[in-house]
Amino acid sequence: MTDNGSAGHKVDLSLLDPIFENYQDQPGKLIPILQKTQATYGWLPGEALEEIAHRLNTALSKVYGVATFYSQFYLEPRGEHELYLCDGTACHVKGTPRLVKAIKDEFGIDPGDTTEDGQLTIELVYCVGSCALAPVAVMDGEVMGRMEPDKLVRRVKKKLAAREEPQIDTVAEAGA
Repeated sequence: MTDNGSAGHKVDLSLLDPIFENYQDQPGKLIPILQKTQATYGWLPGEALEEIAHRLNTALSKVYGVATFYSQFYLEPRGEHELYLCDGTACHVKGTPRLVKAIKDEFGIDPGDTTEDGQLTIELVYCVGSCALAPVAVMDGEVMGRMEPDKLVRRVKKKLAAREEPQIDTVAEAGA
């Protein structure tokens, strides 16, 4: 089975070796192994889940059951940038549905999706604890409050473009 999101590239299962060495004697190790596996690959490839089931001598359905039960686990590759839109009560009332529409209109993705170029994943979350700033978006860990659709699209585009710009060596410039 090849993973279903990395353009047919085979998953390097040897990356699981140190994870299993670290948890070999720990009871209840499935969740920590899944967490470390996701941290290693950025998501949970099907081949890795099969290998985990094999090494733990447990049913693949159990491994998938745990991986799909917890929202922290992803069975599809994630974007290089992650945008979370709060849809808790205050944010919803103050405009999150308009933010979702603006992102869909501009980038062609719904919550839970990733752009075809792998740059952006959008997720709805149900409270980020910043109700006074509603509606709130969080991109790559940066909280952005009182968002308006056009402002959000501009900020997302700016963050995506910043990745593409070459980094300037400020140390070399300082000595010039």
